[in-house]
Amino acid sequence: MHKALKVRLYPTPEQQILLSQHFGCARWWWNYALNKSIETYRDTGKSLGQSALNALLPKLKKAEETVWLSECYSQVLQATTLNLTSAYKNFFAGRARFPRYKSKHGKQSIQYPQNVKVLNKVVQLPGKVGKVKAKLHRQIEGTIKTVTVSLDPSGKYFASILTETEGENPAVSTDCKVIGVDLGLTHFAITSDGCKVSKYDNPRNLAKHEKNLKRKQQKLAKKQKGSNSRNKAKKTLAKVYERVTKFRQDFLHKLSRKLVNENQVVVVENLNVKGMVRNHNLAKAISDAGWGTFVNFLAYKLEKKGGKLIEIDRWFPSSKLCSNCYYQIDKLPLDVREWTCPSCGTRHDRDGNAASNIRAEGIRILQTDGTAVSADGGEVRPRLGRKSVLRHSPLKSEAYTILASS
Repeated sequence: MHKALKVRLYPTPEQQILLSQHFGCARWWWNYALNKSIETYRDTGKSLGQSALNALLPKLKKAEETVWLSECYSQVLQATTLNLTSAYKNFFAGRARFPRYKSKHGKQSIQYPQNVKVLNKVVQLPGKVGKVKAKLHRQIEGTIKTVTVSLDPSGKYFASILTETEGENPAVSTDCKVIGVDLGLTHFAITSDGCKVSKYDNPRNLAKHEKNLKRKQQKLAKKQKGSNSRNKAKKTLAKVYERVTKFRQDFLHKLSRKLVNENQVVVVENLNVKGMVRNHNLAKAISDAGWGTFVNFLAYKLEKKGGKLIEIDRWFPSSKLCSNCYYQIDKLPLDVREWTCPSCGTRHDRDGNAASNIRAEGIRILQTDGTAVSADGGEVRPRLGRKSVLRHSPLKSEAYTILASS
């Protein structure tokens, strides 16, 4: 089982210079190797693999123009090659876009694949960098696999330590509470456990800092490029963005932890965020909400606990379906927050009704897979929310429903 821990580093001025040199070497080698791969593919129709790219390094280290590459720890450059080949594989597999060139103006990082030791309040890096003071807020458990040292635009150094521990995550169990989560903008999350609907307000972190960001960006725009004052203004702006990010992650971590602690199964919608941000009226608010990050937090915390995350189809009509009689209406504009079912006359809150339907759909998926489910207070509707006159009785924890495999 792998775990990652991110700790703050406090390098000395001499260590900062060495790390800056290593950042530059790794960045230059990434750009050179990427350009070499593109040219080779254009000329021959074949790409360069990891071994072929690493074979270029000895000649570059001896060349007069690039002799400074020899000052960088060799395995840092080899790890850069591995990351580039992995980026190509992800691109051809459709998991990511084509690798891009790296800039010295953004976030900088290097990776140490081995020979890193974590001692008392220090992280010992191989090569000339040596022991770097660190804030170890947690105990490092297991064998250290890789350590990624990064420099944020705000000027802070961090080390992401990946460790491997013995044992596996607990076996997945769904024998407990099931909750449905509907993600929104006015309320970040609306949850339904079958009996109670809860709403969690959207903190709107970016909107709270928008005026401050505007002032800092205006000051940065007036500075001359390359000047020290511009570098200072850039760091000041980066600190505001960093504050927004920390507020957002703090909220997402706390809410995801609360839902995971109280429930064994969490059901969410598979939202098409990439398509939704094309709406220019809502793009900024959707990006600020961080729905994708929230789902990722739920996924790894449930996996560590032995719970289960279920994502239902994005085309499932969770808002248009009556959670009482399963009647589906044809249209429901975004500005309509409440509606009355024309079949049974039940008055619905749009988001609360959607959360109940999402939960019921998750229970149906579990039962289709032949999984035992405890869902007190809930009702299960037909597949894909089709209109039906049948009413399903609530599933009680005293009598689990298990579909026999055919």
